[in-house]
Amino acid sequence: MKLLLINGPNLNLLGCREPNIYGRSTYENMISSLQGYSEKSGAKLDCFQSNHEGQLIDCLQNARKVYDGIILNPGALTHYSYALRDAIQSIDTPILEVHITNIYARESFRQISVTAPACIGQITGLGIQGYYLAVDYFIHRFSGAGTAMEE
Repeated sequence: MKLLLINGPNLNLLGCREPNIYGRSTYENMISSLQGYSEKSGAKLDCFQSNHEGQLIDCLQNARKVYDGIILNPGALTHYSYALRDAIQSIDTPILEVHITNIYARESFRQISVTAPACIGQITGLGIQGYYLAVDYFIHRFSGAGTAMEE
């Protein structure tokens, strides 16, 4: 199984950007840990981060028919990027949106996700644990194990 993790603007600054909100784990440590976790679970996890909307769109478009699932944290683009939403809708690879913080408990402008309705689901507010849960979701989805809701 091949998974792709795409992180948007400013996520490369994890560990130093508002650690009281986003935690102290660095981006590099998080990626290394997630890749190791994925590998132990039987999945290959490729990772991409960009601060540029067009590069994120290109990455999504290039992921078509290459990956079984995509984990996406669009960062602030979540709240206003209709171009990113259109890119999500233009591919048939399942995409799960993840946010480190609970966007619904933050400033009012952060409480709207224009990208989530184009995704299969959203994990929000669980810190970096949300990324691990997204990996687990795809592993269970494609292993045929099903979920509690399907049983």
